[in-house]
Amino acid sequence: MGENLRLEQQLALQQRLNPQNVALGRVLEMSVPEFEDEVRRELDDNPALETVEPTAEEPEEYGESAEQMQMADYADADDTPTYFGASNYSADERHDEVASYTADEDESMGEILMRRLTAENELDEDDMRIASHIIGNIDDNGYLTRPLRDIADDIAISEGFYVDDADVRRVFDDIRKLDPAGICAVDLRDCLLLQLERMPQTVESITAREIVAHHFDLFSKRHFDRLQAQLDIPRPALADAIDIIQGLNPKPASALEGLRTSDRVQHVVPDFVLDYDAATDTFTVGLQGNIPELAIESSFRADDPGESATPRQKQAHAFIRDKRNAATAFIKLVELRARTLMMIARAIVKLQHDFFVSGDKADIKPMILRDVSTLTGLDISVISRATSGKYILTPHGMYPLKLLFNERPDADNDVSAHQILKVLDDIISSEDKHSPLSDQALTEALMARGYDIARRTVAKYRERLGHPVARLRKEL
Repeated sequence: MGENLRLEQQLALQQRLNPQNVALGRVLEMSVPEFEDEVRRELDDNPALETVEPTAEEPEEYGESAEQMQMADYADADDTPTYFGASNYSADERHDEVASYTADEDESMGEILMRRLTAENELDEDDMRIASHIIGNIDDNGYLTRPLRDIADDIAISEGFYVDDADVRRVFDDIRKLDPAGICAVDLRDCLLLQLERMPQTVESITAREIVAHHFDLFSKRHFDRLQAQLDIPRPALADAIDIIQGLNPKPASALEGLRTSDRVQHVVPDFVLDYDAATDTFTVGLQGNIPELAIESSFRADDPGESATPRQKQAHAFIRDKRNAATAFIKLVELRARTLMMIARAIVKLQHDFFVSGDKADIKPMILRDVSTLTGLDISVISRATSGKYILTPHGMYPLKLLFNERPDADNDVSAHQILKVLDDIISSEDKHSPLSDQALTEALMARGYDIARRTVAKYRERLGHPVARLRKEL
């Protein structure tokens, strides 16, 4: 059989990611501490990269009035402020206070519990091992996260010795006797019971314990009428018992004294700082962080040795060239990250001008990623990466950038979701707690104030505010 050879020409459209765009996307997602670590790693790994000592010159700042911001072209590279040098970052004392933290010498939750346990009980070596495993399975709220039988199996596997269930239970009970009351509970009901057992025995506390121990389902669903009927007590007595239960601590670990601050609070370092001069209606936006000015190390700026160079010289030059190219690319990446973040920050400040002036969330206007993209000329995916997990420090406080992004409740409504949330929260806060409003009633109340919102949207906003359904908001 003969073979037919044929030449065909086809057109194909392919989209390939530029390596620089991939690297930019990665660094845009980094927070301030993460990017500082990235710069330090690059300085350690690449000998061609060095820092430049900052000069005594005043840093160039970005400042624009509201009128100037309306005229600004955010996509213009010529409008980008100078970035590099630690002096280019805000040196305001308030900003430094937020961004820097000193380590403390407080103990972790496990260390506190082990210290208290050994001080109040006589434990042998095996008991100490058991206690260590039990306390190691207590979460940040103070609850035991694994069954005792599984913990006993863990000890047998990791420690290489068998422990009796009775020994595990005994150490478990000892831990549950520690302060604060409720520590090492297995669930919320158990946590409340542990606290009620240590309270003085009064009529109210005994009734509260009866409710939690035997009628917790009715209590949690706030079926107060059925609860009163089953307990066969007057309404005021039921109200007193419920007040005691609601005064208990559902997260006992939060009451530990001397707990290491890092175990309780997650520190947030702002990525942007914003100052406002009311007299001139001028904003000053800056990038937070301690990023030094970067440059190519002098010994890596050598020219090509030419054709007469020896193989060793050529090999050395190839090394120098590769490191220099990598350093140059990283410097450009740092510049591009700064320029991109500043463009996005400017656009957000322009779109949310009223909010940054007043600090009132009701002044947050509807804004989506596409609005910022229109002003900056950047792709939506770039803006999404650059704003994810980022915070801005303003004269009114620190806010996550995601707070400023919100869609319109419907296409014909220019009211922001934050404004509706505030009104809805006011309505729920002022409702009759003995007869709370249903979602339909909340919808009608909003409509009476000029907000035509669907009931399902009202239910979604109510859940976002952290308010349960009407039945669960009911009080005695």
